[in-house]
Amino acid sequence: MPSERQSALVYVMGPSGAGKDSVLARARALLAPEAPVVFAHRYITRPTEAGGENHIALSPREFALRRSHGLFAFHWQAHGNDYGIGREIHAWRKAGLTVVISGSREHFEKVGGVDDDTYPVLITAPPEMLAERLAARGREDESAALARLDRGMAYEVKDPRLVTIVNDGALDTAATAFVSLLATLQYSPAARRRA
Repeated sequence: MPSERQSALVYVMGPSGAGKDSVLARARALLAPEAPVVFAHRYITRPTEAGGENHIALSPREFALRRSHGLFAFHWQAHGNDYGIGREIHAWRKAGLTVVISGSREHFEKVGGVDDDTYPVLITAPPEMLAERLAARGREDESAALARLDRGMAYEVKDPRLVTIVNDGALDTAATAFVSLLATLQYSPAARRRA
């Protein structure tokens, strides 16, 4: 029965400068309108005008209030900011939609890979390309950018389900690889067995 199905959670992560936001934005544009896929936005204690992804900016007080009332499915800290994914993703998965989130490698390890219907995706690029992209976006000063690079090298995802997409060429190449993965995940393998 459809009510028993929990669809896939695609947990995207990778080092700063890998182009995760660009790949996800382009993948959204490439997806067919009828594709049963939704992209969750993030709640971040970073001003909207700081650049980067299209996120919902919250003050630290607003973030803490939402966290204390259980409004986040996931939350973590990185680079001096709080990040959250709303609880609405649970309803989306129960409705049969594949849910894509942009998360954190450290958080992914802390939550033990989330669940059996989670598909981790690492979007990455060579170190020299990461450094160039961080410098070009100009969001941080040089020391903050170096700290992001160091953090990027510090985490390795050890999960047998991991799919790695190297974003070191044309954006459409990486985005198409991501869309191809999504095409295989309309329902999780467990849901197909129950159908």
